[in-house]
Amino acid sequence: MKVNIALLTVTDTRTIDNDKSGAILVKKINEANHNLIDRKICKDNKDDIVVILKDWLNNNQVDVIITTGGTGLTGRDITPEALDEIADKYIPGFGEIFRYLSYKTIGTSTIQSRACAVLANGKYVFALPGSSGGVTDAWEGILKHQLDVNHKPCNFVELIPRLKEK
Repeated sequence: MKVNIALLTVTDTRTIDNDKSGAILVKKINEANHNLIDRKICKDNKDDIVVILKDWLNNNQVDVIITTGGTGLTGRDITPEALDEIADKYIPGFGEIFRYLSYKTIGTSTIQSRACAVLANGKYVFALPGSSGGVTDAWEGILKHQLDVNHKPCNFVELIPRLKEK
């Protein structure tokens, strides 16, 4: 089953032309035979991030939103706070597993990552680091499998029809 994905890079310095992490995710999304519905870049500004996320959350063509960047500890890193503003439910296991996988690559430096995931309006929203290694770890270690309907014993995709249940 193809998943429709929107991709947002949060950065004060990159453009589409030099967005290495975004390019890696575009390649991985295509290799997994998913559909990239939209791709945007915006500055590390919470209000701007929230506007884009809400637009995609109201787009019936989008199943999953992936952000890259803004998950660190500096003053401009604000993506998790933007997700707080749109979240219906948190998926704490995503950040926990991400940091576990990242620990194998970068050791204790993984503690600086605030990678996270939420459910909002029946859609998955994943906030990944802006580093090429971070997005690769997240995709290869988690998203590639959880966005594959054939992954067992369970996966995110099979839950999509039930995410808006009351």
